[in-house]
Amino acid sequence: MLSIKKYKCFVWLFVMLLASAPALAQQQIMNLDSVLQRISSSNPMLQEYDYRARAMDAYAEGARSWMAPMVGGGVFMMPYSRQSVERDEREGSYMLSAEQAIPNPAKLRAKEKYLKSRAAIETAGRDVTFNQLRAQAKAAYYSWVVLEKKMDVLQDSEHIMEYMLKLAKIRYPYSQGSLGSVYKAEGRLHEVQNMQLMTASQMEQQNVQLNILMNLPKEQRYRIDTAVMMPEPALLAVDTSSLINVRSDLRQLDKTVQSMRLNVELEQLERKPDFRIRFDHMYPRNSMMPQQFTAMGMVSIPIAPWSSKMYKANTKAMNLEIEAMQQERESIVNEAQGMIRNMALELNTLWAQTENYQKKIIPALKKNYDVTMLAYEQNTAQLPEAIDAWEALNMAQMEYLNRLQELYLMVVNYEKEIEK
Repeated sequence: MLSIKKYKCFVWLFVMLLASAPALAQQQIMNLDSVLQRISSSNPMLQEYDYRARAMDAYAEGARSWMAPMVGGGVFMMPYSRQSVERDEREGSYMLSAEQAIPNPAKLRAKEKYLKSRAAIETAGRDVTFNQLRAQAKAAYYSWVVLEKKMDVLQDSEHIMEYMLKLAKIRYPYSQGSLGSVYKAEGRLHEVQNMQLMTASQMEQQNVQLNILMNLPKEQRYRIDTAVMMPEPALLAVDTSSLINVRSDLRQLDKTVQSMRLNVELEQLERKPDFRIRFDHMYPRNSMMPQQFTAMGMVSIPIAPWSSKMYKANTKAMNLEIEAMQQERESIVNEAQGMIRNMALELNTLWAQTENYQKKIIPALKKNYDVTMLAYEQNTAQLPEAIDAWEALNMAQMEYLNRLQELYLMVVNYEKEIEK
């Protein structure tokens, strides 16, 4: 048996593991691919399209069904009572009747194809919605990445301002600095801390936004992979055929046109006849009379002028709607090509500006800050000069991150247009 001391030790370890479980879960790293996979499998809006597609498939399963048969019973050639003519008191018959409508097989096959095509429209609609949700997720994820980088810059700035403030407080009693410079450094430190609070709040907002898209609890926290490569310049020319193949809204439009054409075929089949059979059996009330029956076969005549107007008018209207959708498709392609080219031009401009900040502007201001800070440490420069050099570097770093965020969001919109 375990001693009481060992038992208490195990209980203490178990309690510590339970207490550290939320912290461990909070340290989970969620990369972008995991986020997108989770959205694809768990987002309620996408599941709605899945259920609708399954519903259309279920409708198609019953497309070839016949109408239910009809049976009935009654009397046949039964004379009215209280008539003065002489007759047999047991005249007339009891009648049993059965009737079945037989639809045209071509109509049933066309109806099945049409209902199955509706499922394809829902599947294409899911792709359209997923493209939109994917863009929202990428925007939130990249914004969170930039906010993490901003927080790193702000934390470095906080350490720098604390160091400057510490030096200023040490030098002030020896008349090596002014009291105003001390207050200025203290104010800048509090400004940095305020910006840290705002940045932390914005990161939490992006966390909640991703949780909404992934259908996770809103309070769930995790880390993200900040090792995201800087986007590359975009191509100005986009092949029309490849654009048509990748865009989900065009695929949905094509599926809708295909479904409407199947519906036109179904409507045109209304000119084909339908059939009906009927069987009646009579049991005479008078045993001297024989049992009788009637058997009838009936066929509809839909080509009659007064009945053909409806399906002819419907067919004409559907063909006009298809033509309108074809024009809409061309308009979408033309607009998308122009929009993609403009976005590529803007993206390349942002990329060049971001590169300049990263490789030219920030390194130059960093050297200026290092030189000024070295001079301040050697007591050959004043604190306001060091603060100004720091502010210039800090503003350039934050502006670089703002441009980087704009670049990421532009890439998200660009990839949304080309379905990447």
